[in-house]
Amino acid sequence: MTVHHFQQLGKAVLQTEAAAIEALTDRLGDAFDHACRRVLDCPGRVVVTGMGKSGHIGNKIAATLASTGTPAFFMHPGEASHGDLGMITEQDCVIALSNSGETAEITTLLPLIKRLQVPLIALTGNPRSTLAEVADVHLDVSVEKEACPLGLAPTSSTTAALAMGDALAIAVLDARGFTEEDFARSHPGGSLGRRLLLRVRDIMHQGAAVPRVPIDASLKQALLEISNKGLGMTAIEDEQGRLAGIYTDGDLRRTLEGDADIHSARVRDHMTPGCITIGPDEIASAALTLMDDKRINALLVTDGEGRILGALNMHDLLRAGIV
Repeated sequence: MTVHHFQQLGKAVLQTEAAAIEALTDRLGDAFDHACRRVLDCPGRVVVTGMGKSGHIGNKIAATLASTGTPAFFMHPGEASHGDLGMITEQDCVIALSNSGETAEITTLLPLIKRLQVPLIALTGNPRSTLAEVADVHLDVSVEKEACPLGLAPTSSTTAALAMGDALAIAVLDARGFTEEDFARSHPGGSLGRRLLLRVRDIMHQGAAVPRVPIDASLKQALLEISNKGLGMTAIEDEQGRLAGIYTDGDLRRTLEGDADIHSARVRDHMTPGCITIGPDEIASAALTLMDDKRINALLVTDGEGRILGALNMHDLLRAGIV
């Protein structure tokens, strides 16, 4: 078998599966609307079940629903007959996947699911199957052929079922008004979660770790404070304890270029007044945007009255995974 033949087979598989997904668009009618409404109106959880390859797809659909605002989990149909059916409550909704619609482990559960009087949504490739006829809503995910050259391995059929599950989850997501911040709450360990959930107060230096000197301090005192605190700058406080300005490494270079005497000069004469600040409740990614826009490497955190609450620099954002 040549490399060229591998590529031919690979392209054929992708084309076959793409055609299977494309064919689904013509079938999105009232049944899809009803399925979305059942999921949207479910006061409990969506229980997804399927056997074999359909089970793997069902697991993914359950995960997608759960991460997009619809509480959901996967129930293995084989285990359901041995106690796991107790996972389903009268408040729930069931989505069952079976390409044939005759999978024994699924059909065995149908009388029990109907007895619970929970909505049943079926995804099958056979609209005349037992599962399709018993379901409250049937979504036709049939395919013309499998991508497998033998016509045996579930390929196009599982891809079609997965795509229909994604369509269902995203349609319901939109109807719920699900936002980026909602998504982040379900993904606190991901980069989006960190960007949207972390606040400035969560990563800023506080208390004695914040570099600050009084406004009548000498340049030498300011430099020692910068060196000791390691943030590349120090805040300058006025007599009322409010922020009067900032003195940075960049200010030091400009001071030295002006031939000032570091031992006798006062920091108030060389600081940058009216410096850029941020509030503690701003999202941390806003601090990154502000630093990028202003081309600075550190920020002071203040309250509404100008009192210094904290400080942070680009390294803090890197450590927090914001950058």
